[in-house]
Amino acid sequence: MGKKRKHSETQTAEPKKKDEAAPERPKRSLFGWKDKEEVQQQTESNTDPPQVFRNKEKVMVTCSRRINYRYRHLMLNMVSLLPHCKKDNKVESRSSKGATLNELIELRGCSSALFFECRKHQDLYLWMARCPNGPSVKFLVNAVHTMEELKLTGNHLKGSRPLLTFSSNFEKDAHWKLLKEMIMQIFGTPKEHRKSKPYHDHVFVFSIADDHIWFRNYQISVPHNESDKMVRGGLDKMTLVEVGPRFCLNPIKIFAGSFGGPTLYENPFYVSPNQIRALEKRQKAGKYAKKVKAKTRRKMHELSNPLEPNEFADMWRE
Repeated sequence: MGKKRKHSETQTAEPKKKDEAAPERPKRSLFGWKDKEEVQQQTESNTDPPQVFRNKEKVMVTCSRRINYRYRHLMLNMVSLLPHCKKDNKVESRSSKGATLNELIELRGCSSALFFECRKHQDLYLWMARCPNGPSVKFLVNAVHTMEELKLTGNHLKGSRPLLTFSSNFEKDAHWKLLKEMIMQIFGTPKEHRKSKPYHDHVFVFSIADDHIWFRNYQISVPHNESDKMVRGGLDKMTLVEVGPRFCLNPIKIFAGSFGGPTLYENPFYVSPNQIRALEKRQKAGKYAKKVKAKTRRKMHELSNPLEPNEFADMWRE
């Protein structure tokens, strides 16, 4: 038998690996190849510009189930007025609606919400919330008039950016200042939004009267004839034509969180619609009680003052 070779002899010398990394190719342009020095000079000169704040506000608009047709039309009008909003499916009006809405808002990539909640097919509540950290406001909506119902002559571009105007009362108290800031963030269309148009041809008016916020939407009408053409910046020939819708917001509570949390403000003058209906029923019940009392008084009077017998009552019976 032949002798076994040693293990060291069987191992062959591994060839030296060449550098796998290929040499860098110079960048190519339309005019030919560029040198490394030129590329470095261009990159040094092209410094990053300072980052500018960009408003990426998105509002989710939704409503509760079993909403009235009139209030649903109001919600659709608000969707048409806000190009930066996203409409979602109806949500069940329960005690756990806050967690559901916050999850929906996060999934849709929104930062605020308008939730129209209908109770007893006749009372409309509007939740205005900043998500996910708050604050949020609950309003009772009164004096609702939709665009289809009013049939006003005003008209403006769909998707155009509105001007927001507020009455001087908003600077009076702290809670009004907070509401003004929330309305500005939710109803103000961001600049250069993809669905908005770069025009300002209508105005949202928010005014306070009797501790209620009244909303109006006006078109800015400007003459376009050559003879009546307006000088830039002149407001004499501008007129406002109402478009709609109309509604009135009665603030109930302001919460620190989104759709709940500690109460920051509670309206002391707020009376719920259930109490108003109960008072009306009591007044109607009072009318019926008065009628019953009048009948009993009449019977008691007849018993205490009987009529004298008539001599001629039995005259024709024979």
